Amino acid sequence: MSKNPETRIEADPDVPVIRMTREFAAKPEQLLRAHTDPDLFAQWVGPDGMTTRIEHWDARTGGSWRYVASRDGEEYAFYGCFHEVRPDRIVQTFTFEGEPDSVALETLWFEDLGDGRTRLRTQSLVDSFQGRDAWLRSGMETGVNEGYAKLDGMLADGAV
Repeated sequence: MSKNPETRIEADPDVPVIRMTREFAAKPEQLLRAHTDPDLFAQWVGPDGMTTRIEHWDARTGGSWRYVASRDGEEYAFYGCFHEVRPDRIVQTFTFEGEPDSVALETLWFEDLGDGRTRLRTQSLVDSFQGRDAWLRSGMETGVNEGYAKLDGMLADGAV
């Protein structure tokens, strides 16, 4: 499904799940930090040309978060709860405020591959196939690929 050979995005045919896999030239603790430090997260998340404003960020088990992405005067807000944060994975909810009845349960795994490389695997479980397919049509793939490219740059520059 993905056009970028570095990020594999798959829709499960049997359950309303989106799975993504990508490898980074980084240690697991660097990727964890990039996903839990609000200043770092705001720099890489989302497609090119978007700016991200963190409104609330408590990256711990039981914590919550909210951010607003904007471009050309348009704003898109997202929020969720960190159900579990530990060195090898994050479990959280993810909600787009424009669709508040559609809540995804996301799990991110940080797999140490050795030699300073880590495989990031994510799984997003949504409430319906219709909801899953709407996510896939929303431009999510572009945002994921461009965001991860920015994260690659930050890792290469030593910012993470």
